[in-house]
Parts: sequence; structure tokens; C-alpha cells
Amino acid sequence: MQRFLQSKPSISSADIRAARKKYYSIASYYNHNVFVTKKDKRLVAALFISNLVIQMGSLHPGILKEVQNEFNIGDSYGGLLQTVFVISYMIFAPLFGYLGDRYSRRWLMAFGVALWTLMTLIGSFMQDYRLFLLFRALVGIGEASYSTISPTIISDLFLSDLRSKMLAIFYFAIPVGSGLGYITGASGYSLFGNWRFGLRFTPCLGLIAVLLIIFVMSDPPRGEIEGRGSLQAGNYYKDVKSLLKNKSFMLSTLGFTCVAFVTGALAWWAPKFIALGQKIISRSQVDNTTEVSLIFGAISMLAGIVGVPLGSMLATRMRNRYPSADPLICSFGLFISAPFIFAALVLANSNTTVVYFLVFLGSVSLNLNWAIVADILLYVVLPTRRSSAEAFQILISHALGDAGSPYLVGVISDALKQTTETENMVQAEDNKTEVDFRTLQYALFTTCFIEIIGAICFLITSFYIIEDKEMAIIESEGTLEKGDQPTNHMYADDPRLNGSEANLTIPS
Repeated sequence: MQRFLQSKPSISSADIRAARKKYYSIASYYNHNVFVTKKDKRLVAALFISNLVIQMGSLHPGILKEVQNEFNIGDSYGGLLQTVFVISYMIFAPLFGYLGDRYSRRWLMAFGVALWTLMTLIGSFMQDYRLFLLFRALVGIGEASYSTISPTIISDLFLSDLRSKMLAIFYFAIPVGSGLGYITGASGYSLFGNWRFGLRFTPCLGLIAVLLIIFVMSDPPRGEIEGRGSLQAGNYYKDVKSLLKNKSFMLSTLGFTCVAFVTGALAWWAPKFIALGQKIISRSQVDNTTEVSLIFGAISMLAGIVGVPLGSMLATRMRNRYPSADPLICSFGLFISAPFIFAALVLANSNTTVVYFLVFLGSVSLNLNWAIVADILLYVVLPTRRSSAEAFQILISHALGDAGSPYLVGVISDALKQTTETENMVQAEDNKTEVDFRTLQYALFTTCFIEIIGAICFLITSFYIIEDKEMAIIESEGTLEKGDQPTNHMYADDPRLNGSEANLTIPS
């Protein structure tokens, strides 16, 4: 706070107190006197459905084996399908973040989901691996536009506890959609004998999502819900510089990167690892990866159903008494998840049922942070920088998280395997399964270590979260264009107000 005052001498302590009083007055008033209109419900439903469809349409590991067989490719080219998707996703996220802070978010999202729908559908008909690879990259562009911009729509429609609840609903779609993606992908192959049908189902839903975005959604003024008037985006270089100096944003982004690392590695390798454990338990060479993928998808979906709203509920109830509760809940979730995942990895060749239960508990703990991390970003970052902040967080979390974690785990496993094979030149098939299991197990232990690092990042975030939240409030007061006034009476005509409370004035 002192450093801020030294760098901004024109802002007095009285200004800080006034800005803080105004924001918390509006937040308190909003929590007690505003309800969700039917229009708002339809908009959130449209965002949820679109997010669910996009998560379902991903190329899941459950059908990777069939993809490799058809294109006659090995593990490296199979992994490249995910890599090119994530790379294009990362490259275009900052572009859409810049555009989302300056132009119509509704049309940008409609374009992105339409592109995602077309590229997913057309790509499913490609018979050449290189063309299929190209279309997977184009799918990443479409997803980048939606994922970067959509949370900022919620931030400009809702405030305080209600915003947290709506974010929980929105991010609820990620684990649920991913779980449904496992199921639809494996079911498409089982029903039609062709993995391509799993990619052709979701584009039909994608068309519905595009229509919902165009005809149901609106683009609310940036920052107006927080009583700050209609804010205008500033210099992009200054925006990025400000984000880099925002300790809470950067630390929570690093913590979320660790979450992405773990979820990416487990989603890619856990079905194969559990299937190897089943081979050892049954002493059979039958490959149950497809069946395991279905079960793993169902577990991921159920863990999301429990974990995402649980995290949001804990944050909503605790933050009024403990202002640093949000990052502490994220830290707690990762600290709790690590031993569950570790135990699941250790017991995978002993009892599959126990492993599934431990994976569920670890995933629930991991899912506590989804809505909370998004909420942290939205209240420590200026409204006109939020799309850029979302893009930056996406770039970092994917570049250092799930873009590399499946590959890194594979590299560690292969390196350990080569060492083991050198020591044991002659291997029976049973021994090969044991070697594959052990090397992949040791490689996956890295996820537990990364979870602890993420927990520490969130713990450190709690030291700065209050200060950075107040800095965002103060700074936003200085971004109003000349002639604009803070909207102290902004709720007077708001249809969401409860009856006679509509005439209540917000203290400034």
C-alpha cells in the first residue's frame, strides 16, 4: 500500500478510504437486495451450455489408441495431436484477450464457437494425419476465443457472492464436460466401431451454442456493475505491465498452472496406468483401457459435480470473516489432494476399487479451485484488463502446465524404462507389464510434488490478496473517462431489486 501511495502521490488516504467504502457498500447492498432475472439466468445457461459442449468435444485419451491405429502413428505423433491444439490455443488466447477488452465480446465468442464447431466436424472426416493435425490446431483457435472472454461477461453482470455462484456454475461445465467427453468418445467407438463419431456428435451441439450466444447473450458495459461507470480500455503495454506487477494475479496463476499440470498429466496417463495395474492384478494381458477411460470419465465428472460448487460455497461463506479465504481454500485443496493421488498411484496394482475412490477424493480436492481462481482474477484485476488477464493466465497455465505435463511424464517414463531394460536384457511379457507400470508410476509421482508447489503458491497469494483487491478498486476509480461519473445510484432502476428496496441509495 505504501509503495502504491509513493508511486501515485495524487491519491490521498481519504481517496483510498472513499473508494474502499464505496465498493464494499455496493457489494453489501448487492448481496442483500439484488436477485437474478430470467434474462440473466438465460445468459448464464447459454455460457454454461457452450462451455460444456466445448469441453465434451476435446480429443480424449480414451480413443487415442484407435486414432493411432488408423493413422499408423506412434506415441510421439499421438501426443502431437494434443500439443498442436494447446499451442494454437496459447498463441491466440492473448489476441482474443486484447480484442475482448476492446470490441464486442458476444460476436467474438460467436465467431470462436462457430470456428470450433466447423473445424471439429470437418477434421473428423480427414483421412490424412497431417490434415487431421491441422484441423486440431484450428480447433484450438476457436476454443481460445471462448475461454478467454466468457468469464468476463459474468464479471460484468454480477457482483460479490452472486458472481462467485455464477462462476461456479460456469466452471462446473469443465470437469463435467471433460467426463462426458470421455464417455461420448468411448461410446461412439463402441456403438459405431469408429472413433470419428465421437467427434461428430458435439458439433451438432456446437451449432446450438452459437445460436444461444447470438440470440440470448448480451455484452454488458465493462465495470458498470461495480459502480464504476462505463470503463474504456487503456494502453495494452501498460495493461500487461500492470498484470506482471500484480502479485496476487501472478501467484494465483502459478498455482493454477500447477493444477493444469496435474490434471493434464492424469487425464492423459491415468487410464493407461490403471489398466496396467489391472493387468498385474488379474495376471492377464487383456487391455481394458477403453473400459477404464469410461470409468475415469465418470469419476472426473462426479468429482466436478461435487468439487466445483463445494469450493465456491466454502469461499462464499468464509470470505466475509476471513478476507484471505479464497487462496487459502485453493491451497488447502491441493495439500489435501496430493496424498490421495499418491496413495492411488501406490495401490494401483493392488485394488482398483480403492484406487478409483482415492482418485475421486483427490479430484474433488483439486476441483475446489476452479471457480475461486477465476473469482480472484476478476476482483484483483481492473475490468478493462480482465480479458487480457484471462488470456495471460491461459497462456501461462497451458504453456507450463497441461501442454507439457503429458509429454514430460512420458519422457520420464521412457527414460526409466530404458534404464530398467538395460539392467534386464531378457524380459517376459509379464515382466514388461510390470516395467511399464513401475516406470509410469514413478513418472506420475511428479504430479504430487507439483501439487505441493501449487499449494505453496496459493498460500503466498493469501499474503497479498487483500491489498491487491483494494488496489484494483482504487485504480478503477481513475480509469473513468472524462464526463463519466461513478454510478452511486446505478441500482435505482435495476429490475433485479427486491421491491421497495429499489430506492435505496448507495453511500459514496
